Amino acid sequence: MFMTANLSFPCPSFDSPEQALKHFFGYDQFRSGQQQVIESVLQNQDSLVIMPTGGGKSLCYQLPALLKPGVTIVVSPLIALMQDQVQALQDNGIGATFLNSTISGIEVRQRANQILSGQIKLLYVAPERLLTEPFLDFLQRVQIEIGIASIAIDEAHCVSEWGHDFRPEYRQLRQLRQHHPDVPFLALTATATQRVQQDIIQQLELRQPLIHVSSFNRQNLYYEVRFKQKQAYRDLLHLIRKTPGSGIVYCLSRKKVDEITARLQQDGIAALPYHAGLTDQARAEYQTRFIRDDVRVMVATIAFGMGINKPDVRFVIHYDLPRTLESYYQESGRAGRDGEPARCTLFFSYGDIKTIDFLIAQKVDPQTGEPLEAEQQIARQQLRQVIDYAEGLECRRTIQLGYFGERFEGNCGNCDNCLHPRPLQDWTIEAQKFLSCVARCQERFGMAYIIDVLRGSKDKRILGNRHDQLSTYGIGKDHTAEEWRTLGRSLLHQGLLSETSDGYAVLKLNPQSWEVLRKQRTVYLSVPNRPGRETPSSSQTRADTELLFDQLRRLRKQIADEQGVPPYVVFADASLRLMAQLRPQTIEDFANISGVGSHKLARYGPPFVAAIQKFCQTQPTQHQPRTNES
Repeated sequence: MFMTANLSFPCPSFDSPEQALKHFFGYDQFRSGQQQVIESVLQNQDSLVIMPTGGGKSLCYQLPALLKPGVTIVVSPLIALMQDQVQALQDNGIGATFLNSTISGIEVRQRANQILSGQIKLLYVAPERLLTEPFLDFLQRVQIEIGIASIAIDEAHCVSEWGHDFRPEYRQLRQLRQHHPDVPFLALTATATQRVQQDIIQQLELRQPLIHVSSFNRQNLYYEVRFKQKQAYRDLLHLIRKTPGSGIVYCLSRKKVDEITARLQQDGIAALPYHAGLTDQARAEYQTRFIRDDVRVMVATIAFGMGINKPDVRFVIHYDLPRTLESYYQESGRAGRDGEPARCTLFFSYGDIKTIDFLIAQKVDPQTGEPLEAEQQIARQQLRQVIDYAEGLECRRTIQLGYFGERFEGNCGNCDNCLHPRPLQDWTIEAQKFLSCVARCQERFGMAYIIDVLRGSKDKRILGNRHDQLSTYGIGKDHTAEEWRTLGRSLLHQGLLSETSDGYAVLKLNPQSWEVLRKQRTVYLSVPNRPGRETPSSSQTRADTELLFDQLRRLRKQIADEQGVPPYVVFADASLRLMAQLRPQTIEDFANISGVGSHKLARYGPPFVAAIQKFCQTQPTQHQPRTNES
């Protein structure tokens, strides 16, 4: 039985966490992963929780705080978010408060008395205040008089220099472990790569923690990338006007935030700015107006986390390029937290790359003024990953989720690349050349070097390494450097090639690479047409693809009717679209289509392959996808 000790309001005992969940928060059941984490916290085990925005991280420490004696300390770097969460808890009749720079000394003393009298179950505090000597002394008194149930560290990625929002003061949080060695720690964040996860565990000295990593796939979000033209603001305004509901526009600088806000206001859009240059009072006021829908759009700096818990944000637009994929995932993830459809748009320009690279060059040691070369190297690799995402031709989810180590294959049906794909071509031979070159260069170089070798560069480093004598030297002259980069990025995104993450981005072969080299796997690539190359017109190819897709749908309907099942039970639309694009004419190739398992291959493969073969025989050869022999 769970007791809710120290609560200042009448409260029953609970036989299970589910009863407490219903009582305090009104939910009938936990979301995926929540119950496992909550039970771990109740057993005083350290935990590392990776849940995407909107996945319910907060409940993982809020509910245990109500079921354990003592007060739970919540460390959060975002003033706006801690205020929002405290208000939501108080609205549920739960004793919660925060201590930060927005309150007076008198209020601090009043809240401290509430804590010591047992009226508070959750105390939110910023890391800067937490690590001051007076506050550490206060926590010692709390521990002695009422007990500390657990310490929850939100936005835990800030601990790691490999995270997207590294904050040096977070590194010092290990002091809490030394002051309170018997108190369980709970580290939470929306995103963390494997490297960041291990860094969090090490830096916070977590002891045999439960590690829970939810899927990073936010299925309700539509992702798109638009190239930023001279009329970019006009495109932005059009996008905001045609998308209903409230939204956030991210910019790279305070100056751009103020500029875009002013222009939107002039054009009749209720918008407000949000950046670190505003006073705490102004930010709090603007945040409240946004949450209450008094204004429709908040324009914010990328570098400044808004921390607004608003579930019905319908669009997030990055008007400038984000610095890392992790920060982009976090910021775009503020859209659609209610699970309803939302749009995430990234405006991409090469001018932004120069701006970010200049900012990276400003990373210097504050003591000596010397460049922090290791940090700069990491930042530039993270920037390359953002560029790869923006220029990528694969499913946006495949690229995003792959960054976090999660495999996603096939057509997501909710991004620009999947809904408006360019014609696919078979690039297996080129992929074999590329991977072979990586192998012959002994897996010691990055993408630019490999491409130079393939294209027969006379660079003195290549000549000095005698790589002009390799069999792969110069065998890629028939393709542009950009086409080779597109292939290289695609191989990385599809998991057919690996890359070190130590800042140097050295290419490495993996088991999937060898499948390609041994002709056990076909590589398809969506590449833009280039003048002079004989490729089918995109309009005719699209027409042919739609024609075949309709024929396959009719075949699916016929088979489904014969079996008395809905058509989607046979194959999903996404699988049919891939069949129409790739047109596999052998059972072996058909097996590579996403959604074709061994059972469906045996059952449905022959009639579908026969239909595709018949279609290809009746179409002009110039409108068929390229094969290995072309």
